[in-house]
Amino acid sequence: MTKKIAVLGSGANGASIGADLTRAGHDVVLIDQWPEHVAVMRDKGITIKMPEETQVTKVRAYNLCDVCTFTDRFDTVLLLMKAYDSKWACQLIEPYLKPDGLIAGVQNGMTTDVIAEVVGPERTMGCVIEVSSTMFDPGVVQRDSPPSRSWFAVGAIDPRARGREAEVGDLLKCAGTVEYVDDIRASKWMKLVSNATTLVTTAILGQSIHDAAVTPAMRELMLRSGQEAFDTGKAMGLPAVPIFGMKEDDVRQSNRLVDTLLDTLVSGFTLKSTITTVLQDWMKGRHSEVDNINGEVVAQAARLGLKMPVNAAIVEVARRVEQGILKPGAANLQLVLDIAGGK
Repeated sequence: MTKKIAVLGSGANGASIGADLTRAGHDVVLIDQWPEHVAVMRDKGITIKMPEETQVTKVRAYNLCDVCTFTDRFDTVLLLMKAYDSKWACQLIEPYLKPDGLIAGVQNGMTTDVIAEVVGPERTMGCVIEVSSTMFDPGVVQRDSPPSRSWFAVGAIDPRARGREAEVGDLLKCAGTVEYVDDIRASKWMKLVSNATTLVTTAILGQSIHDAAVTPAMRELMLRSGQEAFDTGKAMGLPAVPIFGMKEDDVRQSNRLVDTLLDTLVSGFTLKSTITTVLQDWMKGRHSEVDNINGEVVAQAARLGLKMPVNAAIVEVARRVEQGILKPGAANLQLVLDIAGGK
């Protein structure tokens, strides 16, 4: 029997993956909360523009309000909503998940346990995603990292789900390289280290990841932020594990690990023009995942009685941007440094 798949959250990454699954012949529906985007996908399909080719794929697209009309239940749900939308999104789709179905959190942030709280850990699969894409026009995705340069890690958090990783991994292999990991929480924290290094830091300057990473003063700030995130994970008892296709030897030199993560990301998964999801959100006037990334570092460190001043400063400046007090720009670098230094 053909398995039924849903991609819940069909923005840039979700639409890309949904198109890949559709082209591979899977029975998949795309669900999103942007009505204009759903309308274009229904009428014209999803257009994926990649560095070497453009694909147009006819997909089955639905609005969130259409979920209540579904009569079938899903075997697998790939959750690609923003991290802060995870709980309510899982509550929305749970009645339409088979009793033995799986939800995989193909997201940034530490969302795996949030999903498990709603659907149960035995129906939860953790996932790390590295796909670089943007979307500003409905139905059109600019995907900077095609499947040949996209990467996923998949792992269970509950013994009852172990052995089922391939049910998710075989789907994601349509969209990129897949690795199976034993400690998905550690893998997701390592991705959070990378995100704390790049996503909000470059967004507050309004720069691409590449441009920020090759600017000495900005690179230093990025590495300080990432190192704080790494130190927090270590204090939490999370081991350093390889991601992005790195090897064990790459993570043994913890004093250079954040550098290695940054260089691997920039060289392997982004273009010179690639901007982060956080900057995209701000350009659209949307709330970003700052609280789920650098804010998560600050919160977890505080729980352990630790302070992470660089991440705290980044969060403060990012919130000012979201409130309209500041605009992304080069001057924000010095502001972050001043706040972090107690000025």
